[in-house]
Amino acid sequence: MNHNINTSYVLDIHTHTLASGHAYGTLREMAQAAAAAGLSVLGISEHGPGTPGTCDPLYFLNLNVVPERLCGVRLLHGCEINVRNDGRLWLDQRYLERLDYGIVGIHGICYENAGKRKNTENLISCMRNEKIRFVSHPDDGNMPLDYELLVPAAKEYHVALEVNNNSLLRADRLDCLQNYQTMLTLCDRLRVSVIVSSDAHDPSSVGRFDKARQLLRQMDFDEELILNTSAEKLLAHLK
Repeated sequence: MNHNINTSYVLDIHTHTLASGHAYGTLREMAQAAAAAGLSVLGISEHGPGTPGTCDPLYFLNLNVVPERLCGVRLLHGCEINVRNDGRLWLDQRYLERLDYGIVGIHGICYENAGKRKNTENLISCMRNEKIRFVSHPDDGNMPLDYELLVPAAKEYHVALEVNNNSLLRADRLDCLQNYQTMLTLCDRLRVSVIVSSDAHDPSSVGRFDKARQLLRQMDFDEELILNTSAEKLLAHLK
């Protein structure tokens, strides 16, 4: 195949503001950065319960007061929700219902490594919730995952797997590059969508996808499976 990845990316749906407790931009500063980066859609996905210092779930009940557009950029509202060791989401359904989407992810700060198979089963259990549309940074060998189980489950439950640019910049992600190569090979083969995200915790990182795009080019990954190339493609996925 020859899937040249030259199309611009117009959206970034995994970003954090001051409300997450360890990020450094306001909502408007993030929107300004998104506009400067040429994005048409910005997703704000604050950390959910279990992450120290993050916002109270009450935050997610009041999102209707936020303008639909800031700086000419459409805003979507999500939450990066932690996986519990019992396979449940760490955010109640009444808050989930207020979101445009949920991102589910394992974070070592509030999850104890249960081994490759059980980690994967816990993650898949959370992916069954209809509000979950993305899996965040499924790449860290410190919390190993079984991609032979994860990728088919993503296809079954209509969940896109993330290629996290920030992970590719971090030295503490064990076997990150190799894990993405394994995951993306399966995604291409099984026709499973991916989302490329900055995981920005500061306005300077909004729309930053350089390492992720480099990897996708090197792997000749099919651009049709990348949701970032159009707002319409993303919105269809969310529905």
